[in-house]
Amino acid sequence: MSKPSKWLILGEQKRYNKMKITLAIFITLLFTNLGFSQDMIITSKQLNQQEVDSIFTDSLKQKLQIEYAIYRIYEYKDKLGKHYLVMTKNQFECDEMEACFDTIKAYAYTFEKGSFKSEWQLKDFISSKGNAVSEEYSISFWTKYFALKDCNGDGIVDPIMVYGTYGMNDTGDGRIKILVYFNGTKSAIRHQNGTLDFERNTQVDEKYYELPIGIQNRVHDIMESITENDHGIFPYKWQAAMKNKELKFDEN
Repeated sequence: MSKPSKWLILGEQKRYNKMKITLAIFITLLFTNLGFSQDMIITSKQLNQQEVDSIFTDSLKQKLQIEYAIYRIYEYKDKLGKHYLVMTKNQFECDEMEACFDTIKAYAYTFEKGSFKSEWQLKDFISSKGNAVSEEYSISFWTKYFALKDCNGDGIVDPIMVYGTYGMNDTGDGRIKILVYFNGTKSAIRHQNGTLDFERNTQVDEKYYELPIGIQNRVHDIMESITENDHGIFPYKWQAAMKNKELKFDEN
């Protein structure tokens, strides 16, 4: 049996080397994609009281200038790192409800290398003179509609804050606000609720309509849930109004 020629052996060696290079590239891409996918995983949790007390000590709250009583704290991780969202509220005495709060404030922080860096804050309060429909007795975060989600698939959590005030008919004649935080900017939807048709109206920030469609869809879901749970009534055909990018709409 004849021996293989030198050229044949060299050819086989080249093919073998190419296969090794191709395999190495494939393995590199595979692990790169796996690492990227792992970076995209979103995790979040509400801190229990023990975790709140151990992390947000009195000295830290003083340093961060957290002025009101802590209501809830959420910890979450996205591709930008670790974050904390602190919700606080200020209680005052009232006769209209079992517990009344005149002010709410939220703080969003990035936590890196043992330090808290402020991302954004929100503060709101009841109107001392009442809203367009009723006196206001209290204000609160509506955490029933709160979730820390990546709504547009970029690996970054898109916080959507929902809260409202309470009037003579509870939420029936209070105000509702939906705030979206995206890329360092805030977009708002402001709604005046009312038991009568002509009392209700909604205002939308112009830049809200520049948000990714995934975030807008999430906001629409929240508005649908608010209606289903009888926490608010948005003007008739509000979906069409928002599809047409209207900035203000009512029952007229």
